[in-house]
Amino acid sequence: MQDDFDKTKSFEREAEILKVLGHPIRLKIVAGLLSEACNVKKIWECLGLPQATVSQHLALLKNKGIIEGRRSGVEVYYSVISDQSRWIIEALFQAPPSK
Repeated sequence: MQDDFDKTKSFEREAEILKVLGHPIRLKIVAGLLSEACNVKKIWECLGLPQATVSQHLALLKNKGIIEGRRSGVEVYYSVISDQSRWIIEALFQAPPSK
């Protein structure tokens, strides 16, 4: 059993992604951004949350390398850039196999 564990890998990055995605609002944001890139206004309108709250969560997701913002005129459109985050979200919402 001990040979199954990689002693050289720290798992810091993976733990950080799980920590960031562990918040319900951030999980909703990332899950929504997987289907389409959105600006802040659309995100806070869809979630029914204040813009300041959504902006704080977007800033954290961006700082952790999970999403990025792309400027289009005066608006910034956010999309998911972290493949690990994409896989985690897809696995969470994948239908369980039939018995």
